[in-house]
Amino acid sequence: MSYRKIIDKECNDLSMLADMLFKLSNSYKMLSGGASDLNGIALARKKDVRDAVKRVAALGEVIDDLIETIDYIDCAFFDYSKLKAEYIACKTNIELIKAEVDEELNPLSLTEKKP
Repeated sequence: MSYRKIIDKECNDLSMLADMLFKLSNSYKMLSGGASDLNGIALARKKDVRDAVKRVAALGEVIDDLIETIDYIDCAFFDYSKLKAEYIACKTNIELIKAEVDEELNPLSLTEKKP
């Protein structure tokens, strides 16, 4: 398997994890809002409120683990992208420099262009 295919798969994984983070964050918001609402209800039992807060905390731990995973994965992907961009820039600059030097070293090419 080529390195490019590995990076493509990693990019897909990163995209999937980011989507999962978005969904879990929304769920976290909803659960914490629900726990807050439940706490504001006078007839709610303390046990129900504590259980709701435990669910929020458990989901928060899952989100923390997911963020750690994304941080770990995105380092490799961003390093790859940065190196690739630097390589392309270097190649492009080298070709431009070569063309400039060729023009300066070959005065005939300049005189041939004039009518």
